[in-house]
Amino acid sequence: MIEKNSIGLIELGSIASGIQAADLMLKTSEVELMLSRTICSGKYMTLIAGDVAAVNSAVNNAIEVIGFGVIDHFVIPNVHKTVFPAIAGHNNVEMLESLGIVESYSVASLIEAADAAVKASKVKLVELRLAMALGGKAFFSVTGEVAAVTSAVEAGAAVVSEKGLLVNKVIIANPRQELLLEMI
Repeated sequence: MIEKNSIGLIELGSIASGIQAADLMLKTSEVELMLSRTICSGKYMTLIAGDVAAVNSAVNNAIEVIGFGVIDHFVIPNVHKTVFPAIAGHNNVEMLESLGIVESYSVASLIEAADAAVKASKVKLVELRLAMALGGKAFFSVTGEVAAVTSAVEAGAAVVSEKGLLVNKVIIANPRQELLLEMI
């Protein structure tokens, strides 16, 4: 079984290059394919998991070989354990405390931001939506005490802002619980 303490993603503007990148990453290193699909605006993303060295090697090799059409990419070593279930659409949140949302123009920067947010503060990752029916954008939401959510949102927004891809960030102190139904 492949050790999954690291994830890597390549987001491309070409579907053909995206499929090629997925193949290259799987052939380059012992990594596990987590997600490989088209996303809105005619983009393609491939997400892999494995140990840090294998993921780095796979992502770097694919970028070097393809070059054309790479919009964004990352490797996150020691990814926070709540990121995997959030990507898969699972959460264990039963009630919203305060709510924080960070929205990005890229999937890659958003996953990096979500990881930074949950590492920065004691919050629960509610949702991570990746560019499906979002015009190529992505967002994550977290819940917890207001101060913790504020800290998490600022940490996540800083990651996305650094790449110039921040759409918006919002903190809602006392959200209506009905919002949780829309986030699962």
